[in-house]
Amino acid sequence: MAAANVRRDGTGSPGTSRVISQPERSPYEDLTQMPHSAPKLHNAMWPGLVGKGTDAGQEPPISLERMLELTAAATVNGQKFDGIDYFLFLPHTNPEASDSELVQIADTIAKHGFSVGSLVAPVWPGTVGDSAMGDAAAREKFLSAVKMACRIAKVFERQGVRKYGVIRIDSAEFGVAKWRENPKANTVKIAETFREAAKIAKDNGQRLAAEGEICWAGMHSWKDMLDLLEEVGMPEALGFQADLAHTYLYLLGYNAPEHALVKPGYTDAEFWPAYEAMVEKLRPWTYDFHVAQNDGQVHGAGSHDKTGKHCPADDPNGKLDIVKCSGYWLKDAADRGIHHICWDGCMFPNATLENPNTWNTILKTMIAVRDAHGWA
Repeated sequence: MAAANVRRDGTGSPGTSRVISQPERSPYEDLTQMPHSAPKLHNAMWPGLVGKGTDAGQEPPISLERMLELTAAATVNGQKFDGIDYFLFLPHTNPEASDSELVQIADTIAKHGFSVGSLVAPVWPGTVGDSAMGDAAAREKFLSAVKMACRIAKVFERQGVRKYGVIRIDSAEFGVAKWRENPKANTVKIAETFREAAKIAKDNGQRLAAEGEICWAGMHSWKDMLDLLEEVGMPEALGFQADLAHTYLYLLGYNAPEHALVKPGYTDAEFWPAYEAMVEKLRPWTYDFHVAQNDGQVHGAGSHDKTGKHCPADDPNGKLDIVKCSGYWLKDAADRGIHHICWDGCMFPNATLENPNTWNTILKTMIAVRDAHGWA
């Protein structure tokens, strides 16, 4: 996920290869295809917000109620989504809403039969927060956004609609140019902010996960993300949120060529060992997981640097074998406290979001992931 109300108009392709053939069976694959009850299957609500707005060329946001309706309508052989993951900002949610207003939101979600899983803290400039790499005032705003997210999480928990999930954050520093002026010092500064945020979360019975995307400074490559997590050094309270679309661009080293593990034009024989090597480094830190597809494209506009593009589950240009890639991340997932997985359809146009076939196809893919790699 990237910041809301940001258009992404420019496109580019870091690689043209697509994973098609299947190499030898991976030790991370469970191909028994037996039905499992876990992890729970969630859909993200923020595709109704991210990239939407009132500026010229933007599509209007889709309301929370409508996103819930679209998610609830999806069905595959009698199976449905179990819950939602949720962005804590307007117009879906006022992060300063009263407890009674939050209870009403919880009840609205519950009436669709959904649980709430992971929550996205409004840490970006222009929402509640500001850069985790900024001055003291900016960093205090970042921490205030985490405090707000913890308060909302506890209201949902008291209401019984939330029993698992993380609070998602990132560095809220758009682009990597400023970070590159002094990488070590800036990583230390972000880590200091994250450490204070993790203490807040821990005190409130919550756990944070930083979503790796190529657009967020200090988190823009698999190696820089790992360095940041280790610098924070609080694995009990702060970990990683892995998204298949974004970590694909990690593999290609899009914003950090020095950390690329494959080059454009890669073969299957090159892709899978490289993918396994990347996941082996980040998986122990991974507490939240987004199922997604990527076609190798990136988007960026204005002050927002380029970030990964999410595609429909059946996109013919998709580069990923979604089910197989998910298996690498979901090995020992239950031992890491993962109770659900979430589809991230960020940046889908409204026509795609309003099409029932979109959600049925996504749900079918999510079920396939759970059948292959789930647990009782």
